[in-house]
Amino acid sequence: MQPNLAPPQPIQPIPGIRNLIAVGSGKGGVGKTTVAVNLAISLSKLGHKVGLLDADVYGPNVPLMMGIQANPIAVDNRIRPVEKNGVKMMSMGFLNPGDKPLVWRGPMLHSVIQQFLRGVDWGELDHLVIDLPPGTGDVALSLIQTAPLTGAIVVTTPSAVSLEDARKAVNMFRQVRVEILGMVENMSYLIAPQSGERIDVFGSGGGRRTAEAMDLHLLAELPLDPEVRIGGDSGNAVAWRDSADSHAAVFHELALKTVARLDELGNVRGPSMTVED
Repeated sequence: MQPNLAPPQPIQPIPGIRNLIAVGSGKGGVGKTTVAVNLAISLSKLGHKVGLLDADVYGPNVPLMMGIQANPIAVDNRIRPVEKNGVKMMSMGFLNPGDKPLVWRGPMLHSVIQQFLRGVDWGELDHLVIDLPPGTGDVALSLIQTAPLTGAIVVTTPSAVSLEDARKAVNMFRQVRVEILGMVENMSYLIAPQSGERIDVFGSGGGRRTAEAMDLHLLAELPLDPEVRIGGDSGNAVAWRDSADSHAAVFHELALKTVARLDELGNVRGPSMTVED
C-alpha cells in the first residue's frame, strides 16, 4: 500500500543557502548522525561554508558529538545558530539539554523544524547538512516536502535488515522527487587491532549490491572504527583531525565525493528551484 502523499507544492528557497543535503536512513542505529556530523566537518575543512541542522528532535545527538552545549540567542526575532570552528549548528539539544524527554505531538514538531529552517539566521552557506530523524515517518516526510532539498544521502549498514529499510528510504526520497546523491555503507568492516585482519561484522558488500541494483552511487564504505565512536562520545569527532589521518581520511573522501555529485547534478533542485509538477 502506497502512502497518501500530498501533491507537490512550490517550495520557497531559504535565502543564503546554496545546497541543502539531507542525511537519512530507513532505521535507527546505523550511524546516521555520525555520518552527518563528520560530513559537515569535512566539508568545512574543504573550505566550504557549512551549517548542520539536527532535525532528530526526539534524539538530538549533534551537541554531544560536536562537543558543545550552548543556549542560542535571538537577535531581531531570529535565532543565532551555535558555531564551532566555522560550522554553524542548530539542535533541539541546545534548547532541551540533558536527559529530559521531549513529549510533543506532530504539529509542534513540524513548527519547530520550520523554525529551525527559516527562523535561524544561517547567513551565507554553501551547504546545510540536515540530520533527519530515522525512518520514513511523518516528521521526516514533512521536512522533505517543505525544504528545498538539493539532494539526499542514505546511510545503511551491510546487514540485510538494514538494507531492507534503506531501500524504503530511497523509495521515499524518490516518491517526493528528491535527488539521491548516493548511499553510504557504515560499519562496513572492522580491522582487528592486534592482527590487522578484516572482519565483516554485519556482512559484506550489501551496500554496493543495493546501490548497483537501485542505480545509486555508493559514496563510501566506512569502517566500524572505535576511534569514530570515541570521537563522537567525547565531542572530538575524528573529522577534525588532519585529513591524512586514516580515521579522518574516509570522511574527507566522502566529502569530496559529495561535492563531486553536487557538481555533477548542477545543483539540481537547489534553493532557487521548486518542486516539479
